[in-house]
Amino acid sequence: MQLTLISGLSGSGKSIALKLLEDTGYYCVDNLPATLLPQLVAQLQAEGYKRVGVAMDVRSGASIEALPEIIAQVREQVRDLRFIFLDARDEALIARYSESRRRHPLAEEHTTLQEAISRERHLLTRIAEIGQRIDTSALHPNVLRAWIRELIESAPSAGPTLLFQSFGFKHGLPVDADFVFDVRCLPNPFYDPALRSLTGLDQPVIEFMQASDDALRMAQDIRKFIADWLPAFCHDGRSYFTVAIGCTGGQHRSVYLAEWLAREFAGQAKVMVRHRSLDAGLKKSA
Repeated sequence: MQLTLISGLSGSGKSIALKLLEDTGYYCVDNLPATLLPQLVAQLQAEGYKRVGVAMDVRSGASIEALPEIIAQVREQVRDLRFIFLDARDEALIARYSESRRRHPLAEEHTTLQEAISRERHLLTRIAEIGQRIDTSALHPNVLRAWIRELIESAPSAGPTLLFQSFGFKHGLPVDADFVFDVRCLPNPFYDPALRSLTGLDQPVIEFMQASDDALRMAQDIRKFIADWLPAFCHDGRSYFTVAIGCTGGQHRSVYLAEWLAREFAGQAKVMVRHRSLDAGLKKSA
């Protein structure tokens, strides 16, 4: 069985993720109390289900706090277990609730929406640390669907998964990053008119960055930091690491470095690459 668990903050896109699983042939269960997960898995295994998706969040009540221990238990039943945690910045969640006019599950008569979101974030702190986090703040639903599909269709990995993610500081810090490196001090291709409309995936920009001694030194320093500390995080039981590389607009420098780092670690771990600003269509920014 391939078991994919979905959790995260209310309004972060869990319904989109679960619908994607359903559309790709998963048997899906929404709002399952966490304590019932082992029994559900055992029953569905006995009935021959091969792909199962389960969403669990604060609607499950107090049982959600026991989810890390329950997942550890279920890993003994299921070899291929993937846990995706969807997150978003507070302002993005507030805007979505304002547009949909839905009620937050933790909202009470004398509780503001901001207070409900803060309480939910606190309750899910431990859970957010055990899975692959995705910041959906600026993601179009189609981009989120594509990222979820990439995660569920990738081959299972016995070791850690390293995700290198480029982003633009002007579009906000990604809340799903374990490490954030600021490369805005490097020479900027944006100020070359011939390179402005290109990205760090294009050969002229790659050659521009390769000609910079500072860019090479920055890349080597980040590579050494990750290589030195990755074993310690693996020893601590972490299986997913998101390394965010940020420049001003997320178009040139951060994209180049994310790709460079992905190639460097390709033989040491399962590696994934995302370009947040490019995927979201946020280009032509210094």
